[in-house]
Amino acid sequence: MLRLKTAVIGTGFVGRVHVEAIRRLGDVELAAIADQDDDLAHRFALQLGVDRSYGDYRRLLDDPEIRAVHICVPNSLHYEIAKAAIQAGKGVLCEKPLAASVAEATDLVALAARHKVVNATSYNLRYYPLVQHMRRLVATGEIGDILAVQGTYSQDWLFYETDYNWRLEPEAGGKSRAMADIGSHWCDMVEYVTGSRISSLCAELQTFHATRKKPKKPIETYAGKLLQPQDYVDVPIHTEDFGAILLRLGDRARGALTINQVAAGRKNRLLLEIYGTKRGLTWDGENPNQLWIGRRDGNNELMIKDPSLLEAQARPYADLPGGHAEGYGDTFKQLFRRFYAAIRNPSEPAEVPSFTAGLRQLQLIDAVLDSSGKKSWVTT
Repeated sequence: MLRLKTAVIGTGFVGRVHVEAIRRLGDVELAAIADQDDDLAHRFALQLGVDRSYGDYRRLLDDPEIRAVHICVPNSLHYEIAKAAIQAGKGVLCEKPLAASVAEATDLVALAARHKVVNATSYNLRYYPLVQHMRRLVATGEIGDILAVQGTYSQDWLFYETDYNWRLEPEAGGKSRAMADIGSHWCDMVEYVTGSRISSLCAELQTFHATRKKPKKPIETYAGKLLQPQDYVDVPIHTEDFGAILLRLGDRARGALTINQVAAGRKNRLLLEIYGTKRGLTWDGENPNQLWIGRRDGNNELMIKDPSLLEAQARPYADLPGGHAEGYGDTFKQLFRRFYAAIRNPSEPAEVPSFTAGLRQLQLIDAVLDSSGKKSWVTT
């Protein structure tokens, strides 16, 4: 099979994750790297053994051999790069949030449709095998009618005032931080798993560190824990550390979500609970190979990921046998596999969260900001 050639734009934390997942596919070749300057791109490419590197992504887009690009740069740059890539006829897989605004995302959705290019937003957490299993349990009626959903997405990587990242700055990360960065993952998952849309919500956001200490030199995501006092400068913070959100899911179901980036000890916990008229389900992203299944009359069950026990349509999302854990990196591999399958066979439905999914989450982000500002319910 002819190997498709692709490129990664951005060399930070998530760019490295994309590179590793691409190389696990087998039928896709990482042909080029791009970043903000030639030296940075060249050093990253040298580490990875990639022949071509560019300090300007536009030069990369001129390469006719490149069939697709992965956009892994700060949020404020997503729109301009995605737009240029679409116009160059490349498939585009963009990290979330898709753009800085609903208007930009709407434009990208229309542009991708007009140019007929394969497109995806990186809501990779859909691709855990047991998340796929949950989705099938809901779809087949095993859970009954959904009454309530609840959960959290909690992290501690911004716990201290000395913890800093470009996502804290609206100019680079956007007007929302916790909701855009992690809350959108939870909302995407709950709508994907249940098949119902969040119809309205009521949110309160809070910034606990009104001032943070910004390092005087650039640092990568999840890094910077060993800097000294003289390495910082004080800056005001205008994006949220925490959010509490009540929601209505469809006509009947109700729910509650907390998003928290100052949760001591929680490294990266997406917790989703779904309660129906027959059973309950709980999945914890810090223990992604276990699924709790609750019953009122009968024993509860702790299901361990095993392809032979999964619903048939969820089975292709698990590559390893029972007792062999699949984790965060595997979700990217599963997403990318389906993204490139769509590029090879554009006439087949793409099993990926398209730009439409990215637009949807930006609409929910706006609704959360609007609700918190008004202190009232808003429709979505």
